[in-house]
This record gives sequence, structure tokens and C-alpha cells, in this order.
Amino acid sequence: MKLAIKLSLFLLPLAVVSCKQIGEDLLTVDSPSASSEAVIFSNPDLAKGAVDGIKIPMAETNSYRGRWIPFYGMNTDTEWLNSSESTSNDNADLVVYDAKPNNSQMNTANNVWTMMYTGIERANLCIRGLRAYGNPVPGSDLGYLLGEALTLRAIYYSDLVKGWGDVPARFEPISTATVYMPKSSRDIIYKQLLTDLAEAETLVPWPNGSAATSTVERINKAFVKGLRARVALAASGYSQYPDGIRRSTDPELSVAKLYPVALKECRDIIASNSAKLDPTFEGLWRKYNQEVIAAGNESLWEIPFDAGRGRVLFNFAVNHAANDQYQQMGSNRGGQGGPLPNIWYDFDSKDTRRNVTCVPYKWGNPVAGKAKQEVGVLNRWYFGKFRFEWMNRLVTSPNDDGVNKIYMRYAEILLMAAETANEVEGPSAAAPYLKEIRNRAFAAADRPVKVENYVNALSSKQAMFNAIVDEHKYEFTGEMERKLALIRWNLLGTNMADAKARLTELKNRTGRYEDVPSVLYYKYAADNETLIIYGLNRGENTNPGAGWSSVDWTALSDSKIAALYRKNPDTRQFWPIWQVFLDASNNTLSNDYGY
Repeated sequence: MKLAIKLSLFLLPLAVVSCKQIGEDLLTVDSPSASSEAVIFSNPDLAKGAVDGIKIPMAETNSYRGRWIPFYGMNTDTEWLNSSESTSNDNADLVVYDAKPNNSQMNTANNVWTMMYTGIERANLCIRGLRAYGNPVPGSDLGYLLGEALTLRAIYYSDLVKGWGDVPARFEPISTATVYMPKSSRDIIYKQLLTDLAEAETLVPWPNGSAATSTVERINKAFVKGLRARVALAASGYSQYPDGIRRSTDPELSVAKLYPVALKECRDIIASNSAKLDPTFEGLWRKYNQEVIAAGNESLWEIPFDAGRGRVLFNFAVNHAANDQYQQMGSNRGGQGGPLPNIWYDFDSKDTRRNVTCVPYKWGNPVAGKAKQEVGVLNRWYFGKFRFEWMNRLVTSPNDDGVNKIYMRYAEILLMAAETANEVEGPSAAAPYLKEIRNRAFAAADRPVKVENYVNALSSKQAMFNAIVDEHKYEFTGEMERKLALIRWNLLGTNMADAKARLTELKNRTGRYEDVPSVLYYKYAADNETLIIYGLNRGENTNPGAGWSSVDWTALSDSKIAALYRKNPDTRQFWPIWQVFLDASNNTLSNDYGY
């Protein structure tokens, strides 16, 4: 059963935080007394309720559910908002690197910025209470809860820094003296997160090491170590500062200091055998859509949504025109985003990830309640990782599908291990990790060439690094993980410009895409529901003959290509702080980066 995040009325004083800094009127709820904290945080059941409450803000309407997940990370060199051209509302501004502080989707007091800081405040209260009253030693229930609280706080902060760069650093509960806080250096935040996660990993068991870690909806040691590796790479990587794009100047956050840290964390996870790649890429995503949440597989941690919350498929599934045999959420569900049209052609045709990741069809209007697949258009593909048709239940809520968001999976551990091993020890040390990823992607008969020969030929650090950058694209398109990686590699602007060049070549059928067909041919399988398509592969330019229908495959305009980004992505790596929060900050907050 999926974890239902609940907080008893008894615990509400610990969970409801209100102050102008995080976007609401100051102090509507009294602080809990020391005696009530002592009762709550010395009792594992009561303390669990408080720690579960840290996750509640993620599911609020304008939080991760409806703002962060749908918009952060879109429009990279692999994926885009399918309506990026639109000027009818402010949605596209958020992804085309042209957001304004008064963006109508974000500029509200109950938005994701507020929700992240609300979750942080709840975590701060739990951490303080558990330290003061819980004797949270390793191996104890209260120790596990402290590790979980530290990790959940790190999740919120790592996402805040991803979204906004330097932000206020609150690692203690709010007091009257700290209601208004200026932005802190992201370096301070990163160092605290690295310290917190090092402590947390001593407190939480491996996946399936306890009842608490038997599902991916609770924090486990593999995820904590993976998150610490991710934070270490972000902290030592490139990002935009007011004085330009650079690495941190703090010696504690250097590549020499943190890449070995990340490598050790990844190797610890790999050696533990507590998680693993799913045997097939399609199997991984079928299980995800079937809501298999057992720990010990590829997913390391997921944002847990109850059946009545969460909009992952609502936003990103293969599009359904109307209620049909696979979904009852209403008209035009799924399809908000999709892979760039060139991505299908960038994949090796034998890579089994291609057909799972990139879907060129949608589900049409049903007849007698039954829909069938219909060929789409070149400029509007869909993410095949998210499919109502792979679910085990029929979603009937009009707004929320309840499917979790995978926050980290084991494939990322392998790619981080490859990247850090390459930097620290050289390409031969990275090769086994890259091979493991590619072994899953290719059939056994193709592995001698596509895995062994391919990886063995990567004899320099630069060649291995370039291959890892490419592999990340093929592995994670549609998961909104690409933007952070491109930023820390200092490749965001470069790769985005290359994406526009690729799309232009595809439009004109020149250069890297000169052999891409301009016409698709299709017919239906015996079930009269599933499409059989000819012409999707390079070089398939011959009419297959009788029994096939044809459709034009050239719909890709210059204006659509231009809409991938409006401003230079390297000058807009972060969103602005929204105006409502600036206005409520007592002049302690301001925007950088030309906003």
C-alpha cells in the first residue's frame, strides 16, 4: 500500500509554520512548548508522525505537485515543453529561460518556494526535538527518524539551490530574530548538506534493512549516499554566480576534494548489493507505472503521492484525447512535455531505451469507449516512460493520478561512479560502470560491438567524459534530471545551442539528419489498437506498398525551434525569486542575474 502522509492534530503546532519570509503572514500559530516537544520526540510513533509531516508540503497544489515537477528541468538538449511557443500564458516563460518575478504560475504566497521552506521548518523542528529528547543513536527508531529528517531537509535545500542559486539558509527553527533573512552563499548550504547527509547515512539502514526501508517511500542508506554524491558533484561543479559561470572558490568544495567523496559513496552503494538495475529498461518503467514500490530495485527514493495527489502522468504521460479504456481523468491528459524531435534519431536504433523513451503517437478519441493509437506530428513527441496504459488501476480523478515521482534511481549511481572514477582514476576505472548501463540498453547479440568495443575505445579522460554526457541523455530523457547535469558540466548553453542546430538540420533534412524520412507509413496490428509504423528509422524512405497509410513527417518550424529558449540559458540558469516574496522580505531579498 502506498504511504499515506498524515499528521495528527496533536502534532499540528510542530508542522504549521507561518512567516513573511516564506510567504505568509507572520506567526499565526504558537510555537510548541518544550514539554510537548519532549512528549512527541521521545515517542517513536509520535515522532514518526512529525517526520512524515515534513513531506506534506511536497503534495500541496502549488508545490512539487503542480509547479516544481511540471516545470523545473524542462527545455534542455533532450526535452521541452510541447507548448514552448505559446504566449497565451506564463507557463512557457518558466522553461524558455525568460521567467519574470511576477510569473502568474509562481507569484503566489502559497507557491513552491513557500512549500520548500515550510518543509524545511518542519524538518528543523523535528531535528531539534529529536536531538534534545530522542537519544537518536544508530540502530534506534528515533535515530532512523533523525536520519530521515536530515535527508528530507537536504532534499528541499538541494532543490532550492537548483532552482534559485543562493537562497536563505535556515538550519534552526524560526525565531523572532530570524524572521527576515538575506540570501546565503550556496557554498554554506552545500557544506551543511554534505555534513548532514554524512550523519544521516550512519542512522538509516540499507534498503530492506528494516521495516521502514522496505519501500522506496521512506529514506534508506543507498538513497542518502546517492544524494550525498549528487550534492558533492553539484557543489564542486559549475553554476551561475552574479560574477559569471564558475566553480566555487571554496577549497572544501573543489573537484579534488569532492569527486573522491562522490566516488566512495557510489562505490559503497554498488558494493552493498542493496539496489540494482532492472533487467530491462521497459520492465523498469512498466513497474514504475504499476506503482511497484518495493525497495531493493532500481528506484532508490520516490516522492510519495497518495492516490488523490500528484500529477506526474497527468502532465507527462503519452497524451490521451479523452476518457478511454486506460484513463478516466478527462480530455487531453498527458503530453505537456516530450523529447526533442531529434532525440529518437540520436539514439542508436538498437538501443532498447529508444522506443520506451520516445513515443511518436497519441491516443485518439475513443469509439464506444475504446481509443487507439494515432500517429502524431514530428514536432510533438511524448515521454513513453509515463503511460496510463501501463498502470494497474484506472485513474478517475480529474486532476491527480497519484503516481509517485522517482527522485533517484540506481542508474544515476552508476553514471556518477563512472564520471568520478574517470576524473579520479582514469577511463579504465570508469569503464565497468558505463558498460553496466549499456549492457542493459542493448540485446546480448549487440553487446560485443555496442558495449565492449564502444567502451574499450574510450581511451582518454575527455572521450570517456563525452560518452558519459551522451549516456546520461539516453538514460534520463524525460526525467528532468538533465538541466542540473548540464549546468554543473558547464554545458548548458553549448548543448542548448547544439540542440537548436540539430533541430534545424532535422527540419531541413541536412547534416546529421539528411537520411531521416519525410513520410511515415502506418497500419494497425490485429488488435486494431496498436500502430505499426514504417519510416521512423533512418533510411526507411521506400513506400512499403498496399495496406499502409501515409502521413507527412515534416512539421517542424523555425519558430518552434527558436522557442526552445528565448534568453541565453547560461544567463538564466536560475529562476528569479518571485515578487510576492521580495515584497514580504522587509528588503532583505533581491534578485541577481539581471532580473
